Amino acid sequence: MPIKIPDHLPACSTLEAEGVMVLRETDAVRQDIRPLRIGLLNLMPNKIRTETQIARLIGASPLQVELSLIRITNHVARNTPTEHMISFYRPWEEVQNERFDGFIITGAPVERMPFEDVNYWDEMRRVFDWSQTHVHRNLNICWAAQAAVYHFHGMPKYDLSAKAFGVFRHHNLAPASPYLRGFSDDFSIPVSRWTEIRREDIPSGHGIRVLAESEETGVCLLDDPKRRALHMFNHVEYDSTSLAEEYARDVAANSEILVPRNYFPHDDPHRPPENRWRSHAHLLFGNWINEIYQTTPFDATQIGSRSAEDSLIETPA
Repeated sequence: MPIKIPDHLPACSTLEAEGVMVLRETDAVRQDIRPLRIGLLNLMPNKIRTETQIARLIGASPLQVELSLIRITNHVARNTPTEHMISFYRPWEEVQNERFDGFIITGAPVERMPFEDVNYWDEMRRVFDWSQTHVHRNLNICWAAQAAVYHFHGMPKYDLSAKAFGVFRHHNLAPASPYLRGFSDDFSIPVSRWTEIRREDIPSGHGIRVLAESEETGVCLLDDPKRRALHMFNHVEYDSTSLAEEYARDVAANSEILVPRNYFPHDDPHRPPENRWRSHAHLLFGNWINEIYQTTPFDATQIGSRSAEDSLIETPA
């Protein structure tokens, strides 16, 4: 089954050219089926690129998925055309009475700031709390993952002496986890961040389990069953040239930045980068969507209800 997205979203033509099945809104209304509702709160500067990356991974599912694009209510995007935001994005305050089978929050270019100094932090806190009553499963990426574990569990983030930048080997620490079904014992994931969370700050008794970790860049993926959330601290959703474009941007701005490690062949930025994480990105998103499908209430009004959700909380092995 295809992914349902707005008719004129720029991602449509990109995904169709890649062979992803896209169901336009005008066709979807003729199908008598309840698609999985996935919300994307997109905090990344290049929103068109990020929404395409996420839609690509969601669209590989055999299930019909309806993707809703959401923005912070009073924050003005500076790197995306206003017309695009008006046409395709709804403010979170406008959707807060709706329910979603899945909800994704992306990274944001604010990771070096204290959480409380981010101008939309109060709304982020409300979004996190709302997700516990209106969302079945959550996926937080990079800064959003750091923000979520800080909000829910008091886990701080730490500045790094140099940017963790490149494609790093990670170890599969929980091969029996449904989210890592089909994963290799080790796999590569893009990393691009100036801060980190640390394993020793994970509070005991909260049921949090480390699913993937790197010897070089630390914790990558946490399962947080009591919050029905996955926290991905790296950028598994990145496409092949994302790190190259970040590197070129920083070089042009005369920023102190090293060539992303293990990304360009022989670390030569003049050569095309190699994508060694695509299959695992699809696996992670496919497994997450499958868990949603297997466990979400058929009656969407029951999503987030304590009785329906508490019965699904897994006890970590």
